[in-house]
Amino acid sequence: MTFSWPELTPDLYDAVRQRVRWEEDSPDGCVLHAAWFVSNGLNVLDIWESEDHFKRFIADRVAPVLKGELGVQSDPEPQFFPLHRRFIAPGISGGGA
Repeated sequence: MTFSWPELTPDLYDAVRQRVRWEEDSPDGCVLHAAWFVSNGLNVLDIWESEDHFKRFIADRVAPVLKGELGVQSDPEPQFFPLHRRFIAPGISGGGA
């Protein structure tokens, strides 16, 4: 799954991450999450066990914080693609910087 979200700044992303605590309490079905910022805002690449897992996580945990607490008005337009292959380099685990 990938998306870009121009409205989300690094400060908003970090606020959501701290409140939702997905790194400490991993969402069901999440295999990998990577996020970065460029001129068009937040970009995300996730691997989920299913599209439904992603949608439940957004509805149950992310949306109440983003929409309710932080007042974000826009929505990303995620695109889902079947995973052909994944590789995890030896010795790599945990969150990044």
